[in-house]
Amino acid sequence: MHEASIAISLIETVSALCQKEGYNSIESVRLKVGKAAGILPDALLFAFDVAKAGTLASQAELVIEYIPLGGFCRECGSQFESQERYIFACPDCKSSAIKITRGDEMQIIDMEVN
Repeated sequence: MHEASIAISLIETVSALCQKEGYNSIESVRLKVGKAAGILPDALLFAFDVAKAGTLASQAELVIEYIPLGGFCRECGSQFESQERYIFACPDCKSSAIKITRGDEMQIIDMEVN
């Protein structure tokens, strides 16, 4: 379960930033997570709740914003968006000449501190 290492790294990152800026605790952390990022949201939420004990984020809520998979077809030029985790062909022309432009990211959007 790599979500545990992601949660630990996330807590270390936001805690370091919180301390650097002179705050004492973290109230919430918002993430963007792409559908194709290979992260199981429930597992990440669980791992975050376990890993936050005894840290500046001990009372923090993790809020995840899901980003659909998206891209364009180099063959027909159409842009697409999908709720699927993976896509192998253009939904319009069925060409495999596609470029994925979003949906595989994980990014900290912001955090509320105290």
